[in-house]
Amino acid sequence: MPSLEESFEELKRQIKYARRLSNTGDDPVYYLIFRPGEMMRVKQQMKVWTARLKKEGWDVHTLSLAEVVNSFLRSAPLREFWLEAEKENPLDFESINTTLREALLYDDVITESVLEKLKELGGRAQTVLLITDIEALHPYMRVGAIEQKLQGKVSLPTVILYPGIRTGKSSLKFLGIYPEDGNYRSIHIGG
Repeated sequence: MPSLEESFEELKRQIKYARRLSNTGDDPVYYLIFRPGEMMRVKQQMKVWTARLKKEGWDVHTLSLAEVVNSFLRSAPLREFWLEAEKENPLDFESINTTLREALLYDDVITESVLEKLKELGGRAQTVLLITDIEALHPYMRVGAIEQKLQGKVSLPTVILYPGIRTGKSSLKFLGIYPEDGNYRSIHIGG
């Protein structure tokens, strides 16, 4: 298994040459896969990696899914209703998580946030989007479902920092605890 540094170097090569070499028409979506136990180390490396990408001429942008989920849940119109319902049975985590999952899915919050960011960045040369903190999707959803909704809509290199385990060429286990999922069309690096 490659080290985080080796995986990052491979990622840089992939995004640099992807458009020249790819004739498949696939979206330029990359998963930088790392073991869940390395999450803190990856977060610590983000400033270094961003600086290195910038040094090589990339305009680097970040979208934190933790910030997206937090912002939505804090401003949701039904927030007060949810909080009142939770007081009745504060340890019913299954119901609480089901309610929040349904709200996120109903408004398609994650997909819409990514699309909004891609639209904001569209047309900019040498731009890369780093999607971070995807562990915030647990226990609501997995990123593979979001990737499927984005298919055909990603025009710039988009890197998803993925805490999980690679189980084959295109199969991943989100956080190492979810069942193996092979429904990814992206390029997998590391793991």
